[in-house]
Amino acid sequence: MSRNLPRISALAVLATLLAGVGGCSDSGEEKTPRAGGTKGAAPLKWGECGAPTVAEGGGQAPPKDWQCATLHVPLDYAKPEGETVPIALIKAPARDKGKRIGSLVFNFGGPGGSGISTLPGAAKEYEALRARYDLVSFDPRGVGRSAPVQCEDDKQLDAYYSQDSTPDTPQEEAVFVDNIKKYQQACKTKSGKVLPYVGTENAARDMDRIRQALGDEKLYYFGISYGTELGGVYAHLFPKNIGRAVFDAVVDPTKTAEEGALGQAKGFQLALGNFAQDCVDRGEACRIQGSTAQEIEENILKLQKDLAAKPIPGLGGRMLTDSAATNGIAQALYSQELWPLLEQGVDEAEGGQGQLLMALSDALNGRDQQGHYSNIGAANAAINCADSKDRFTLAQTRSKLPDFRAASPVFGDFLGWALMSCTDWPVPGAWKTPDVSAPGAAPILVIGNTGDPATPYEGARRMVERLGPGVGVELTYKGEGHGAYNSGDKCVQQAVNAYLLDGKVPAANTVCTASSSSASSSATAVSASSAFSASSASAR
Repeated sequence: MSRNLPRISALAVLATLLAGVGGCSDSGEEKTPRAGGTKGAAPLKWGECGAPTVAEGGGQAPPKDWQCATLHVPLDYAKPEGETVPIALIKAPARDKGKRIGSLVFNFGGPGGSGISTLPGAAKEYEALRARYDLVSFDPRGVGRSAPVQCEDDKQLDAYYSQDSTPDTPQEEAVFVDNIKKYQQACKTKSGKVLPYVGTENAARDMDRIRQALGDEKLYYFGISYGTELGGVYAHLFPKNIGRAVFDAVVDPTKTAEEGALGQAKGFQLALGNFAQDCVDRGEACRIQGSTAQEIEENILKLQKDLAAKPIPGLGGRMLTDSAATNGIAQALYSQELWPLLEQGVDEAEGGQGQLLMALSDALNGRDQQGHYSNIGAANAAINCADSKDRFTLAQTRSKLPDFRAASPVFGDFLGWALMSCTDWPVPGAWKTPDVSAPGAAPILVIGNTGDPATPYEGARRMVERLGPGVGVELTYKGEGHGAYNSGDKCVQQAVNAYLLDGKVPAANTVCTASSSSASSSATAVSASSAFSASSASAR
């Protein structure tokens, strides 16, 4: 139901379109370790980077001082000497080589987001960390150029993402279910070989191979959104290999797919209410009709119903349906930076023009202006369905819709129907919830954002609890958007930087409150432009 896309890619699409039409406290300090070799690990052969592939979302090649490499890992870890798959990596070398700590490995979320395309665009926001770390990211297995999962082609995806994702009649339900089955069959036909092996546990094992190949005794890690789940699973599998790790915009490890989707419905509705109240507070400057936040939300709900009855012109001859509009609305709620575009998009759609909301929806779905899709949707479905055991029948899904509608009048139907995304998936799921217990691991900084729509704040506390005593250290950010470090909040950034660069662990339950200056800054590098899709597999 939800996935995380690079904010850089989303804003690039939007920019092109628009051109054309409280204090922190610290405690504890550990000696700064240095990078050390790992016996038996074959060193990576770094070379010049090309431009990201279409599967990675496209874009320009990174700066000349960046380097790329490929690591081959077992397709099936039960057969370590068997067939391998490539894992594509990218690196920005540390600025101060004399004080270099090691490599800081990023996963920006998804699942399905390409680190190859995301890190270069986001690197300026991590410049302080680059002083002493090589900034490293990768395309996880099934993503981008790392044995990418492939499903439907561009033309088919245009139809798939514009389908009626909230069926109201038996006939509409039959079409909805048939479309999901066709999509899944395309995934099986084109990528059946890798589908059993793209789950999060295998990705975590890949990360330990990456650590070894980088020559680091410990893994230094920055995980955002789904990247926190990946980091938690890694910590469980390899607790003694954790160096310093930050989990930002935390996925609740105690939630099943259904519970996570229901929590996300509440989170998006909360974020929409905050957006609507901000609009009301600005009075006549707000372009959306409504004198109260509730009236604005009701007008958006009416827009959805109007689009369900009669789509309006979007981009390139495509029509803006209610599904696409809801995707676009949700995408903009991931970052307060995008609220002005949401306001403009809703206003224009009410006037019969759907270009801006469709641009937001396209960015969500990984579609470029040439009509080509990245593989984020396919990878998202494959990874989520390989992870989650949940498989819902049509009758079960219908029975759960009232709870979703109660949680969110605007987003509930979409997230409720998306429970069926893994129903007939050709690969069984691995777990109900992931095991992230990590006894003996070094402290992990876990950051929750009170206004986060996609990974509700409560997930941070539960991650801390599941990591175990003495491992998770919680920091609360009272702000808006998905994620905290790249919100621009100095309190959060200072706490994270002191921890990663100098080993200073913040006091447990530290609280940072968004300032007016940080509120308008950019949000999390990948997750800020991640939004849910009712055709996608799971909420991350």
